[in-house]
Amino acid sequence: MMLRVGDLHRSANFYTGVLGMKLLRTTDRPEQKYFLAFVGYDDESRSAVLELTYNYGVDKYDLGSAYGHVAIEVDDAQRLCEQVRKMGGKVTREAGPVKGGTTVIAFVEDPDGYKIEFIEKS
Repeated sequence: MMLRVGDLHRSANFYTGVLGMKLLRTTDRPEQKYFLAFVGYDDESRSAVLELTYNYGVDKYDLGSAYGHVAIEVDDAQRLCEQVRKMGGKVTREAGPVKGGTTVIAFVEDPDGYKIEFIEKS
């Protein structure tokens, strides 16, 4: 999945520093005026990764109505919500059971406003 971001450094710090992903690789294409950072929990050959795309000179995007959210399975949704809040991030739904079920979920926003769902491992 690719997300366009307004500040690559800020977004990469959120995904690595707050969510615990690793910065896997970067690519700068000055002639095309964009910079890429790939982040994930494991190597690209073994796991899904996020491609963060910074287009030179663009600091904000309209997220549109088609985008839903990124879902990530986590060990402890409440702990991650606390970590996001501590780092100045926004928790939009506290950790708790999904309506009509027992699976614990939570929602946060990254620095660009993209929603991320934490789904706690059963």
